[in-house]
Amino acid sequence: MSEEGCFHESVLFEETLDQLFDDPDGVYVDCTVGGGGHAAGLADRLSKNALLVGMDQDEDAIAAAARRLVGARCRTILVKANFRALGSVLADLSVEKVNGIMFDLGVSSWQLDNPERGFSYMRDGPLDMRMDKGAELTAQTIVNSWPEKKLVNIIKEYGEERWASRIAEFIVKERANRRIETTWQLTETIKKAIPKSARREGPHPAKRTFQAIRIALNNEVDILAAALEDAIDRLAVRGRLAVITFHSLEDRVAKQTIARSARDCVCPPGLPVCVCGHRASLKDIVSVKPGREEIGRNPRARSARLRGATKI
Repeated sequence: MSEEGCFHESVLFEETLDQLFDDPDGVYVDCTVGGGGHAAGLADRLSKNALLVGMDQDEDAIAAAARRLVGARCRTILVKANFRALGSVLADLSVEKVNGIMFDLGVSSWQLDNPERGFSYMRDGPLDMRMDKGAELTAQTIVNSWPEKKLVNIIKEYGEERWASRIAEFIVKERANRRIETTWQLTETIKKAIPKSARREGPHPAKRTFQAIRIALNNEVDILAAALEDAIDRLAVRGRLAVITFHSLEDRVAKQTIARSARDCVCPPGLPVCVCGHRASLKDIVSVKPGREEIGRNPRARSARLRGATKI
């Protein structure tokens, strides 16, 4: 959401609400409330007896969601916290089980649209990228002080960028001459690193590197599996899980975590009998991608996927 308060279209909006919603009097948690789009849509389906908890580590997101949820019929509670704190947040609220939990992963449109946050390679601003503005580490620190080998690793792993080595090399050369402090400085450095012929096709040349730095900075992938397992544990019987991903790494984590929770046995292949004692806790697995119409309206939806399941 921009500073002027313009609301953006939430990706896979109806599909997510249909997956999430079950009981109009239930308890629901949006673990990445962002600008409050999905939360507001869910609130419209809930009764005055329901509780909607919105979490986000970004204080701007909490403020935006509070504006969006003014007048909601259900009770709403907004908490500034990373989704890895789901268990402690629910414990503080004396909530034992939940009817629906959702995650909308990655950076939100309103964060991208605010150049002061430093997420966008399309807008000039300070090289920041912190989801939590109170965190000490910034993208500027990563770009200007991390060793070249470490830059290569994160750009390759989190950005799946074929030119990771050249990009890291050019970043190190550039920062030796002057500190890289803005998004445009970084974008221009990346463009120089990628051969002109390779820039003619595919996404913006800086997209993958910006994505990689953001993921590394905010530890987005490493904490996801544990957070999803906590969410599954907190679901009531027939409770619903909904996870929107935009990146192959986070989608793989979501897919594997849900699949593992839907199996009775997770023993290594080849064992003659099950020794793990694991029992399935999820069923009715769903996987949904946006249609052409939505992608036409909202290009950000192009890489999105909704994964969900129901608690047994």
